[in-house]
Amino acid sequence: MVSLSPMPTFYRIWKKKSTEGFQSIPYIVALFSAMLWIYYAFVSGHMLLISINGSVCFMETVYIIIYLVYAQRKAKAYTVKMLLFLNVVFFGAILFLTYFLSHGAKRLAILGWICSTFAVCVFAAPLSIIRQVIRTKSVEFMPLLLSICLTLNAVAWFAYGFSLKDYYVALPNILGFIFGAAQIVLYFVYKNAKKVSADEPKVMNEHCQMEFIDMKSKNDGPNNSNERNC
Repeated sequence: MVSLSPMPTFYRIWKKKSTEGFQSIPYIVALFSAMLWIYYAFVSGHMLLISINGSVCFMETVYIIIYLVYAQRKAKAYTVKMLLFLNVVFFGAILFLTYFLSHGAKRLAILGWICSTFAVCVFAAPLSIIRQVIRTKSVEFMPLLLSICLTLNAVAWFAYGFSLKDYYVALPNILGFIFGAAQIVLYFVYKNAKKVSADEPKVMNEHCQMEFIDMKSKNDGPNNSNERNC
């Protein structure tokens, strides 16, 4: 559900041939987190995690490819850099260190903490968008559907993890619910807010100048007539 929610955003990117103000970080972090959960699932034996996060990996990869096609040069370079660092170098290091330097319950615990940490990062990734919303008083680049899906997803995964007594799955989703709910509240706070247009002060100044000229002409009128009579 969460992996499908950005589809309207990427349809807009495809249609306008531009990424506009959208950022790639949430999708890169989501891909990295899904890769970690797949590895955790193989170690812990939770097969449901493999199937769900496999589909998430596929969808996030598609989104990132579309983003790279239409992003400007600077955004494209940043996205490639983050992909290589996070999803290749960092994931490779985690895979190597946990597989060869830890075993059994210790490996599972280490992986659990790593996955929990980056699950929180997935929910926190849109914080840069939240800052943009507060600064611009515009929710244009914070899709409501994604925020709702993240919140419902957090509730579902908390219930799943709690039922299995797997707190590495359950606990991060408490913060996920808080972040998701905060985004929804923020959306409804600013959805009807009007940004102050740069043209408004100019129009007001021109209006004041016209009033001043009009008043000045009225005040100067009698003097001008007296001068002509003289």
